[in-house]
Amino acid sequence: MCDHHNCQGQGHTHGSQQGEEYSLFKTIDTNGLVCLNESSNRAVLNVFKPYDNKLDRTKFLESNDDDPQLIIFIPFTGVVKLKGITLIGGEEGSSPSKLKVWVNREDIDFSLADTVKPIQEWDLVEDPTGEVTYQTNIVKFQNVSNVTFYIPANFGSMITKILYIGLKGEYTAIKREAVKTVYELKPTPEKFSLEKNNFSLVG
Repeated sequence: MCDHHNCQGQGHTHGSQQGEEYSLFKTIDTNGLVCLNESSNRAVLNVFKPYDNKLDRTKFLESNDDDPQLIIFIPFTGVVKLKGITLIGGEEGSSPSKLKVWVNREDIDFSLADTVKPIQEWDLVEDPTGEVTYQTNIVKFQNVSNVTFYIPANFGSMITKILYIGLKGEYTAIKREAVKTVYELKPTPEKFSLEKNNFSLVG
């Protein structure tokens, strides 16, 4: 357990590598964001915002009434090395108290979240100003195309509320030219049909 005056927890730092230059905000594929158990459709978009706007309390994500659990699927537009996570929760016990994360999986839902071992998990602290950064096990968070967050509990509220999720790390864009070259090597249906006809004529 940790607060800003007495910190005994492991796996996080205060005020480390803060700022827009470390943010992966612009690399998130917002069209692919998915949140399970959100109270308002697409409210998950509200928690991913520029670092300078992290204290904006007018936009947030909440779970459904009487159910504090949330699952958030976060895809990236390229490959990232995820180094740290910052999370600002709500007031009156609605801030997340635990976080479990999976890497490069698209199948995690509530039926799997409590049975499939996560890549890493953290006990969270109430951090209303986003000063705490939870460090990842960097060896397990390289070549990341997507991450899935599972928040199973909060600090006692009937709903979970999140105002900001900050992701820090390094980004590598996908080389679309290489993908295009692969597609060009595949025979088109017309070419395949022509080659088949030529073979028939020879035979």
